[in-house]
Amino acid sequence: MAERLLAVAIAEAAKIELAQADGLVHSHSAGTGGWHAGEEMHPSAARQVQARGGSPAGFTARRLRSDHLDAADLVLVATADQQLYVTALRPDAGPRTFVLGELGRLLRLVDLAALPAAAMPTASLASLDRSDATPTPESVYARGVALVAARDAARGGAAPLPSDDLDDPWGRGEKTFARVADEIDEVVRPLAAALFPVS
Repeated sequence: MAERLLAVAIAEAAKIELAQADGLVHSHSAGTGGWHAGEEMHPSAARQVQARGGSPAGFTARRLRSDHLDAADLVLVATADQQLYVTALRPDAGPRTFVLGELGRLLRLVDLAALPAAAMPTASLASLDRSDATPTPESVYARGVALVAARDAARGGAAPLPSDDLDDPWGRGEKTFARVADEIDEVVRPLAAALFPVS
């Protein structure tokens, strides 16, 4: 759900079509266990993603590998145990690995005005109508990397709080999936807004 809901949040914040979101922020997921590798999204999770404007199409579960971590500028996990798993697999991923709730807490501590600007393409700057202009992938990347570094500095080496963990909705009812999807939205929407500030 987090993978697809982040894409929805990026599309909305950047004011682009959902299909274009991956061109600015590539979001993909993997599990720390391989129990569901190769499976489609859980039907309840798919319903929550669709209800929030996303699409479960093309999703295939996979197990987390070290090369996934090497390619990621931000690693979001559901629980502190998963964070420990990630940092045991790749210790250098520690500064860019956050429990979802932890990230949400720390985002409020970051001075967004101190981050690099989300620059518009030169052609868009010359245009009188900027309503459809989006930042360049390069400027989004620079702002995102600075945002991750600022969040890591804000946590000051402190461990996540127990309340930062997301519940695992697997095997539970639709209400649990809805609550967890709401909790994901509460983090990914401010994250997307931080990457694409309204000018």
